Amino acid sequence: MKFTTVLPVLVGAAPAFGQVNIKPDESGRYTISADGIKAQFIPYGATLTNLFVKDKDGKDIDVVLGYDNTSYYPVDKGHPVYNAIPGRYVNRIGKATYTLDGKKYQTEANDGPNTLHSGTNNWSYRVWNVTAAEKDSITFSITDPAYAEKGMPGEVDASVTYSVANSTWHIKMAAAAPETRTPLMLTHHTYFNLDAYKDPATSKIWNHTLYMPRANRWLEAGDDAVPTGKVLPAQPNSINDFASAPDMQLGHASGDPKFAGNCGGGGACEGYNGYFVFDDSSEKGKADDPDVILASSFSGVRAELRTDQAGVVIYTCNWMDGTADLKSTQGLKDRKKVARSSCVAIEAHDWVDGINHPEWKRLDAQIKGPGEKYSWESSWSFVVIKT
Repeated sequence: MKFTTVLPVLVGAAPAFGQVNIKPDESGRYTISADGIKAQFIPYGATLTNLFVKDKDGKDIDVVLGYDNTSYYPVDKGHPVYNAIPGRYVNRIGKATYTLDGKKYQTEANDGPNTLHSGTNNWSYRVWNVTAAEKDSITFSITDPAYAEKGMPGEVDASVTYSVANSTWHIKMAAAAPETRTPLMLTHHTYFNLDAYKDPATSKIWNHTLYMPRANRWLEAGDDAVPTGKVLPAQPNSINDFASAPDMQLGHASGDPKFAGNCGGGGACEGYNGYFVFDDSSEKGKADDPDVILASSFSGVRAELRTDQAGVVIYTCNWMDGTADLKSTQGLKDRKKVARSSCVAIEAHDWVDGINHPEWKRLDAQIKGPGEKYSWESSWSFVVIKT
């Protein structure tokens, strides 16, 4: 779909309260840059629209999904949460209910009988305020009013600061619930294709390698992607093993008959849409080693995630139906669409649906109230693979 107009809400509608020393371009994008990296953002969803890094030939390539026209972000009915911040409680709430301090809350069922990303008015649908902006950093903020009628009591104030330096993109979030205790769990919902869809052999993501040396466990989920409560080991060379070897391809288990149903959907979802748990007791590597390494030999780009979160969701874009356009910075002459299984979303956050599983002991991390602070911090470093 093509649009020739830019919705006014995306350009200048969000008031700025801090030191804003850069201005958006005519499409509403704010650009920050540093050596080896350039990132562009819009206030809608505090969304990253473009991320340019160096490939093995020294060329700039755009490695995240998105749209050329910023006006389409609020228009797309599919709303894939491209590189935005959903909230106030990300991922799924099983059966759209939870109990807090003895009271049962009913949340919006927008994913079958379950709640996804807090419903259809979550923060990825909102225009955030630009509160600070410099050549290498930008801060967005939002105040989320209480909407107890949809299961989210109390106001929440939140901010995110994006910054870049030395081929690294840093993300820092802070939030507080000053009125009452409420579920609070955030993430950055980042979609990657490290080839920028330019590999003539394939647009699929299966030849990217994924290494998560501390992800020795994963949460079993039902067909609806809601955890069952079981925490299972990632056995070496199993479908969900990305811990035992640094060169494990995302498609390493594609020949396994269970691969087609590994992410639910009644067997229709191929690949991954689940949560991997980081093992804090692991003695692998050093403290500053990456938690996740995604790499492509075609582009020569290696993306290294370091995060203070307890694990990550890996989603391999199974439900993309081939109708969404690629950006003009991506693809080939005969490749203009986002095909099924052609990207991977990597979302660092706490355990999925932890508010419904007290046995996991995640409530202190996922429920915040007056006098408590919520924080989230991650960075992506981009390294050229030496051949």
